[in-house]
Parts: sequence; C-alpha cells; structure tokens
Amino acid sequence: MNKTRTKNNPWSWVPSLYSAEGIPYVVVMVVSVIMYKRLGISNTDIALYTSWLYLPWVIKPLWSPIVDLLKTKRFWIITMQLIIGAGLAGVALTIPVPNFFKYTLAFFWLLAFSSATHDIAADGFYMLGLTKHQQAYFVGIRSTFYRLAMITGQGLLIIVAGYLESSTGLGQIELNVKTVNNNFVQETFNDSSITQIDGQLRLLHYPNELKISTNTISKEKYDSLQQFIESENIKNGYLIKTESKTTTNKIKETPSWWNEIIVGNLENFIKNNFGKTVIKKSADSKIGNVGIAYFYLSKPPAQDEEIVVNLSHSSGDKSINLVKGTRFVFTKENWNKPAIAFFQIDPKLKKASSASFQAISGNITLAWSITFGILAAMFFFFFVYHKFILPKPASDVSAKGENSNVFGEFFATFALFFKKKHIGVIIAFLLLYRLGESQLVKLASPFLLDAREVGGLALTTGEVGFVYGTIGILALVIGGLLGGFLAAKDGLKHWLWWMLIAINLPNAVYIYLSYAQPESFFAVLASVAVEQFGYGFGFTAYMLYMIYVSDGEHKTAHFAITTGFMALGMMIPGMISGWLQELIGYQHFFIWVIIATIPAFIITKFIPLDAEFGK
Repeated sequence: MNKTRTKNNPWSWVPSLYSAEGIPYVVVMVVSVIMYKRLGISNTDIALYTSWLYLPWVIKPLWSPIVDLLKTKRFWIITMQLIIGAGLAGVALTIPVPNFFKYTLAFFWLLAFSSATHDIAADGFYMLGLTKHQQAYFVGIRSTFYRLAMITGQGLLIIVAGYLESSTGLGQIELNVKTVNNNFVQETFNDSSITQIDGQLRLLHYPNELKISTNTISKEKYDSLQQFIESENIKNGYLIKTESKTTTNKIKETPSWWNEIIVGNLENFIKNNFGKTVIKKSADSKIGNVGIAYFYLSKPPAQDEEIVVNLSHSSGDKSINLVKGTRFVFTKENWNKPAIAFFQIDPKLKKASSASFQAISGNITLAWSITFGILAAMFFFFFVYHKFILPKPASDVSAKGENSNVFGEFFATFALFFKKKHIGVIIAFLLLYRLGESQLVKLASPFLLDAREVGGLALTTGEVGFVYGTIGILALVIGGLLGGFLAAKDGLKHWLWWMLIAINLPNAVYIYLSYAQPESFFAVLASVAVEQFGYGFGFTAYMLYMIYVSDGEHKTAHFAITTGFMALGMMIPGMISGWLQELIGYQHFFIWVIIATIPAFIITKFIPLDAEFGK
C-alpha cells in the first residue's frame, strides 16, 4: 500500500497540482481588480490596494526555509489548499456586508500569502515526487495546466460572473435619445406617479424616448439643472450609497504637511499640465442643450437586496453625451425614488440625430458571492483529492534536525546572489523591464469596463472575460511559444531587443482604443490580441534572463530571489497607477505607459549576457 502511494502516476497529480497553483494567483491579481471595479471601487483604490497584494510573492524567498524546516512539502500543499478554500469562502461571505472592501481585502491577503507558500511547496514537491526524466517530461505539462488555470481565472470565471450578473438582475433596457429641430421642452416628471406594480420586478424609465431640442440654453440654466440633479440623487440615496461602497467612513482631519505640500502640489502640477483635457467634455464652455431621464423600479426588491444599474452609451451619435448618472444602486428604501441621468448634446449639433443608451441591471453583489463560492468549493475538492492522491516520496522530509544550520546556509546563499558581478545593473533590469506593463495591467480591465462617458469602452463583465480569457490568453500562449522557439534557435541575445520592443510598444493599442473608443467588439479583440501576443513574446526574454542570472550552485534559491524582484517591479508602479489615471484620464495615462517603457530600453544596453545562452 505504501509503495503504491509512493509511486502514484504523475498524470494523476501534476496537472491538478499546477491548476491549483495558478488559480489563486490569477484570482488575487486579476479577478479581484474586475470584481472591485464592478462593485464600484475607484481606480485609485483598486490599483493601490491590489498592488500591495504582490508583496507575498516579493518576500516569498525570505520564508522559503520555513517550508523546508517544518513538516513536509506534501503537508504544506494540502494545508495551503485548505486555507485557500477558506479564504475564498471568506471573500464570498463578506462581499454582501457593509465595509466589504476592508474585509475582502483581508481575505485576499490571506489568499496571497497562502498561494505564495503553496508555490514554494509545490515547486519543491515536483522535484521530489518525480525522477529527473519525469521532471523533464512533465515540465511542459505543468506549464500547460498552469496556463489553463490562468484561462479559467481570466476567462471562464469572469464569463461566469458576467452571466450571473445579468441572470440575477432585471435584464437590460435601451433608452433612445433623439435631438429635434424645434423648441421642444421636456415635461417635468411627477415623483408621486410612481406606484407599486404587481408581477415581476422590472426597471422602468421616463420618458420612453428622450427628446432634446438643438436650441442652446444658458450656462446659468445648465448649472441650475446640474445642481438640482446632484442634490436629488444625493437626497434619494444614490450617490451616498455608491460612495459608501468605495470608501470607509473617515473622520475629517487636518492634512499633514506631506499631503498638503508634497502630494497636493504634485497633484495640482499633474492636473494642470497633463490633465484629462482631451476626453473631458467641458459643460462650462460647451453648453448646447440637455435632457433628463428618470429610472425607478416597479416594486421594492427583497430586504438587503441591491439592484445595480450601469448606464452607458451603446450606439449612435457620440455628440449626445451622458454627463451624470452612469451607476445607480436601488434598494428597498429608494426603489420608488427616481434616479436621474443627465444628458447633454454638443452645441455644434444642429440636425436631428439619435443615440442609444443601455441600462444593464443585476445583483452584482450576489453574482460575485456565488462566483467565489464556486471557487471555494473547487479548492475544497483540490484539498480532498490531493490528500489521497499525492504520493509520499521518501525524500519529502522535514529539514529540521538533518541540518541545524539551514538558516545560516540560507543567508549565505542570499548574500552570494548580491555578490554577483554587475548585480546593480541586473537588479535595475529586473525592476524596469516591465515598468510600463506593470501600470497597464492594473488599469486595462477597468478601462474596458468603464462607461464611455468617463473614457472607457463600456464592455460587460462577460465580454471582458471573453477578451482576456480566450483570444487574449491564446495570443499570449502563441507569443510565449514563439519566443521560446526562437530563443532556443538563435540564443537570447539575438532576440533580446526584439522581445523588449514586443513587450512594450504594443501597449500603444490602448492609446488607440482610448482615443477612438471603437464600438466594434472585433477592434477591441484585435487590439488586445496584439498587446497580449507582444507580452507573451517579450516576457520570454525576462524569464530566460532570470534563469541566466540564477545559474550556478544555488540556482533554485537565486531564481526565487529574482521572482521576488519581478514581483517588486510590478507592485510599486502598480500602486500609483490608479491615482495617476484618475488625475490625467485614460488617454494621457496610456501615453504615460509608453513613456514609462524608456528606462527599460536604456538599462538593457548595459546588462551582461552570454551570446550563447539559450541556444
């Protein structure tokens, strides 16, 4: 019996083990970003707090000796999968509660540390549980199933969440907005006319078709209407409800000298010189004419149920803009109080025209709770399955007692890494190679999800899942395979500069997307495919250089250190990316991403690299 457990067929555990390794990473790094965006968190908070989640992978090499010292690799794998399952369940249970942002982040931290520890144990167990020949044979298989886990997280999981968002809500409705060449004046909506209607819960709006005169109005009237709409939405609980989701209750304090002098002046400088002047449609200088649409429910929803409505431009004349009212949250308390959307037409538009705006409603909180509940169940299955199916290699023992100076050797190994020749240039390369991409990756999904009125592309959650999880991941894999093939054929040095260009310059497709805001889904797919292919091709150089730098007596430990610098290079720039984007807008932010790639081109010229490496 023991012999059988020691020699379990690798096909029975290698694919499932590396699927379990990939899913929590993509959940923490990618899925959390999309979930928080759909739940109304600001880009600044999303980028800052989810970038901090890289930290466990940054410092992973520092606690890897603990995994060797205490218990077996098999014990750590099974235990971490149980903790990951519990962490996913914790996220599912805390999404619906007040201050969910704080509590879900705590569970994401648990997931991040558990996932990083699982990585250490799984990679070590792979070498203990397989012979040298099996290790070589299964290296491609483990990589493939890790990639499939990424597809599951970035694609299938997001598609499921998108389906649940739409199926748990009230469907979608279209509001047509037309311009008319006359003195048409919109009738005032009577709030008292809203009464409960028997039957299925529905989202209603007034008027059925919004008409706006092409005659211009005064700035004073515009300002008065804008203030009225804002005060009504606040009074009816829409703006307050949304804001409470994105921020915790804070006591007003006197700003510190750092915030007042450094941060405040920096923000003003960035806004004044690089602000979002291109995409912002200034109502002060271009008044045109305006129209108002009212949204409400046919009857109250269930207790504690939230109906989130996202309103955005779907087709038609882009001279008709949605100024206010892109997102509303209906509850039992405000279902019969109208949420007001404010539309404005360009003053240069003097002919009859039309545009369609789509209101998509769903119980987003419930949808994401169910999604994370499915993930939690999946990891409890992994826990039970691997508890019985993982082999028990004789070499998988605790290092405690065998070598009393494990920590001493670890620190000596750590010191040897920093004694490498040209180590300063090497570390700079590891930190700067992905400087542009590290900022792009945090804002790409929010950009695709954001309403067109704020510079985004207004895709649904399911569409984003399809973009990144199918076409995007396919282009990424093809780029990675091609990069590996060419590097093996001609050596890394021959292709290094082409790979550097590939990982950086295709980011420019987001400049095109932010300026053109194409309505063609194919154009979005093609653009993301180009960027992901370039990333897959260019990232090959980064991974191979990490292997090159780590080569030597302590290659495993040194490779772990390089992965720490890789995570650090992603974490720090990512933390400020959301704050910067909200200051300057998507268009200027994506231009900045391209500018941020310049240091990588400079440092690459100075790195040491053997011309024969990789052949």
